[in-house]
Amino acid sequence: MDDESAGADSPVGSPSGSPAGWPSGSPARGPGGWPGGWHVEWVPETGSTNADLLAAGTAGAPDRTVLAADHQTAGRGRLDRRWEAPSGVNLLTSLLLRDLPEHAHEVTQRVALAALAGCRAVWGVEPSLKWPNDLLLDGAKLAGLLAQMGTSAGGPFVVVGIGVNVGWAPPGAARLGDGGEPRRLLHALLTEYDALPDDVSRLYRRHLATIGQLVRVELPDEQFITGTAIDVEADGRLVVLDDCAISHRIDTGDVIHLRPA
Repeated sequence: MDDESAGADSPVGSPSGSPAGWPSGSPARGPGGWPGGWHVEWVPETGSTNADLLAAGTAGAPDRTVLAADHQTAGRGRLDRRWEAPSGVNLLTSLLLRDLPEHAHEVTQRVALAALAGCRAVWGVEPSLKWPNDLLLDGAKLAGLLAQMGTSAGGPFVVVGIGVNVGWAPPGAARLGDGGEPRRLLHALLTEYDALPDDVSRLYRRHLATIGQLVRVELPDEQFITGTAIDVEADGRLVVLDDCAISHRIDTGDVIHLRPA
């Protein structure tokens, strides 16, 4: 997950009937059960849901395994940024997915779109997406995602972690509001994930606030590119047209929107 999202680290145990490699503990169940086909566990505390699911996936945890926690003590986002929220107020969860598309980045796009639709269904708000992995609400960061690849005897898998600011947000970020229930949002996210079309490329572009923006892209080598974001390619790369009419295809970087969408 990214700055406003939760990460993963120390496992917490192995409840009865859980998939192989599952962290231990006494999970709290969501109200009314979870959508069919998902293996969901909710624990009071862990180091990081992403790290736990990477370990569980390596040990054989099945497709569509989900781990959520009230609190994470070692949550990290992109570029190894540290992040921690108060217990029980935000949605801190990770999804393990083995049915992978041709371009693995699409899994992250699907989780982001499902989270966006879940926020709309439960809170009646309309977030937008910011490349590569954020949800925005009124221009402020509402959620962040972090995807990590893993391998196992059953083949490769992806773990997508997401942290959504439900009842609390750090200064300058957005939240959904008081009285929210993170479990309701997870239920809606999983339901909306299953309702996504086979091809999400048009839907993703429609909700991506970055397209058409003047942006500054900070690259891992400490260089940066400034220009207009004009497209996202099938492999997930952002296309930025600079002032010299040169197109840059970017697969990794932090994007800053330089003017409102």
